[in-house]
Amino acid sequence: MSLSLSSRDHAAAPVAGAVWHALAWLVFGNAIGVMIAILLLLPALNAWLGEWTYGRWMMVHMNTALYGWCSLPMLAFLFRVYGAERGSVAAWCRPVLWLWSSALVIGSISWLQGHSSGKLFLDWQGYAGVFFPLAMLALWIVLAIAFIRGERDSGSTRGARIAKVVGLLILLAVPFAIYIASSPGIYPPINPDTGGPTGESQLESSLGIVLILLVLPLGIARRTAGRGRVIAWSWLLLAAEGVLCGTLSRADISHHNPAQWIALGSIVAWLPVMPAYYRAFAWNSETRRWRTSMLWWWGGLVVSGWVLFLPGVLDRAKFTDALVGHSLAAVAGFLSALLIFMMVELLGERDAWILNRAWSFHLWNWGVFAYVVVMGVAGWMEARDPAFTIVPGPYRNTLYIVRLITGLMMLAASIEWLAAASRGPALATQPVMQEQGVKVA
Repeated sequence: MSLSLSSRDHAAAPVAGAVWHALAWLVFGNAIGVMIAILLLLPALNAWLGEWTYGRWMMVHMNTALYGWCSLPMLAFLFRVYGAERGSVAAWCRPVLWLWSSALVIGSISWLQGHSSGKLFLDWQGYAGVFFPLAMLALWIVLAIAFIRGERDSGSTRGARIAKVVGLLILLAVPFAIYIASSPGIYPPINPDTGGPTGESQLESSLGIVLILLVLPLGIARRTAGRGRVIAWSWLLLAAEGVLCGTLSRADISHHNPAQWIALGSIVAWLPVMPAYYRAFAWNSETRRWRTSMLWWWGGLVVSGWVLFLPGVLDRAKFTDALVGHSLAAVAGFLSALLIFMMVELLGERDAWILNRAWSFHLWNWGVFAYVVVMGVAGWMEARDPAFTIVPGPYRNTLYIVRLITGLMMLAASIEWLAAASRGPALATQPVMQEQGVKVA
């Protein structure tokens, strides 16, 4: 008889390590965001930074947010799904995490030196352009080894094994796709009227998010009895939306074409479906707060995203702070709530407190909401007068001061989470074995 730690009560060290790295990059990115907000209010401070001015720090801010804060929790998810957190393979998870973070450090130095492909989130050039894909390959190797070793003793179904193999094949393609897509010569179709995405590309990317939302519970939660029909209908709806997406023109086409914005509006069908889908799974009771937050942000993002794409609205909001606010609602609102909800589930009930304190929850969400509102107002003013955000004035400065305050709110919340994770028991290295009947509380 062997002692074990239930995954619902206590996190394995690799999962907790991924959470810590993610939070460290969140604090780093938020600190840069606050600095950028100060530079917008006091542009003369740029002179003190030499070549490392606003534009270069902005690249670091956005890329570390995506590949640090938004990506590292997914490593924790993959560790759990492929069983890399257990057995001898678990010892290799920590080096992979440090390799990933090291790639981000190298990338940050590269971006501060002015190296860029000119494409958002695909600025991997030079040494950084090689090192980051190698970090991804290292992750893939660990997951593949964990899968091969784990399947010997696994009681998983054939369907689950096939899904994991397909997942590994997709993950293997990602580092090569990142390397190729970072080339300055490759660009997707655009809307010639706005310089922005087409309705088809927007629907395609939105359905990609829907796919992630549908897959995520399958890897970390149990199905609730009697809810199989909801799950089946959700996947059928995704298939129907995929067919619709395939019928749309993939050329450079205007958002004034009714087929584009009507088709994009079909994403609204997910407003009642997604909450029902997530109720079809049994979750750690501590996830309720962030799960609810995620679904509210999701609903707001779906509606506001479609409205912003409508003819007349996008023509006014394009290239303004309104889209900055919408982007933050997507990343700091919806995606961050999703990631924290997932991390709380992975950490287990004992360590859920790290991310589940009421004051930091409200500080973060109200900070994000206030930021979105402020940027929406600033964007509307900017549409009337393009010089509004360029030339300092009392109204512009007031909005940007409030923006700075919201950034400080988010920074304070993230610091509290990182401090809690740094002293939490989840970071202690411990043996993790399959549950065999004896549970250590």
